[in-house]
Amino acid sequence: MAFHPDYRHLVDVVRNRRPARLPLYEHIISPTIMEQLLGVQFVGLIGGDQADVDAYLGNYCRFFREMTYDTVSFEVCITTILPDGGAILGGRPGPIQTRQDFERYPWGELPQRYWKLAAGQFDALARAMPAGMRAVGGVGNGVLEISEDLVGYEYLAYMAVDDPSLFRDLYRRIGDLMVELWTSFLERYSSLFPVCRFGDDLGFKTGTLVSPQTIRRHILPEYRRVIDLIHGAGSLFLWHSCGNILSIMDDVIGLGIDAKHSNEDVIAPFETWIDRFGGRIGLLGGIDVDRLCLDPPDTVFDWVVAKGTLFREQARGFALGSGNSIPDYVPVAGYLAMVRAAQQIRETESGGRLQAEEHVTA
Repeated sequence: MAFHPDYRHLVDVVRNRRPARLPLYEHIISPTIMEQLLGVQFVGLIGGDQADVDAYLGNYCRFFREMTYDTVSFEVCITTILPDGGAILGGRPGPIQTRQDFERYPWGELPQRYWKLAAGQFDALARAMPAGMRAVGGVGNGVLEISEDLVGYEYLAYMAVDDPSLFRDLYRRIGDLMVELWTSFLERYSSLFPVCRFGDDLGFKTGTLVSPQTIRRHILPEYRRVIDLIHGAGSLFLWHSCGNILSIMDDVIGLGIDAKHSNEDVIAPFETWIDRFGGRIGLLGGIDVDRLCLDPPDTVFDWVVAKGTLFREQARGFALGSGNSIPDYVPVAGYLAMVRAAQQIRETESGGRLQAEEHVTA
């Protein structure tokens, strides 16, 4: 029986229902990893003309299909179009430090800049989408990440104390921008994206990056605006956030998120996420990236089979994948061991009826 992708398996996970077959999910996979496994060089095409973008998305989607995913993860990030952006990477302040900077910033130009970049990519994604598959993602970046890119992480702390009204207005204006972009996105592409998401890393290993009070007062109200739009368009919302954000999880669940991705064993084993939140939302990931990087492939395979089977039993809505993403420093052999372990779980559950065509051979 050949592998036939069906995006509804992942939709079931996000709805916190047990899917008929275990899906694989990744937030991001480095295109250089894709090149190695497909044996095709295509990464540089994304910056070319429309024919190049079509070729890029064709290979990009083919990778997810050949690795036996049911969905394609794809987003175009807001931070890629911000004039003088990049402060999120550290080392310098962003373009907004004062009220005058805020007022002069070309907010009104940003939607046009975004769609000039994004429309051709989303359209190419729709043309390249394999039968039975749909996309997960949409307008990338969350509220805190955009503020970090515009101001700088450490400079946000100064602004909160020195000019709290500017701090407040900044987050409201970021929310306005996100609402405008997401409204247009959903009008154009909601049928392609049954599950929408943005990533907003709110934490580090021992706590949140800004105080829970700041998150509740300035960030979560803007989340709610976007989540309500997504639900109003008939799509589901998957939240990705790294770090120890356990102190605000009840608040975020209260906004109506459907599922959560990102986990790190040093913060909390995945069983903790299942025990505390598995009755309310779908949970995706489970496999710590450190394990994929440091353990031999055979060890990764055996561990993922054991843990993935356990997570599948314990959680209603569960999709297997890394707890964060697959950057270019993850060994290909470790990544493939995880994928093959997921396929082994599927084969065991099916009674061994799945044939070799469902299994990656790279």
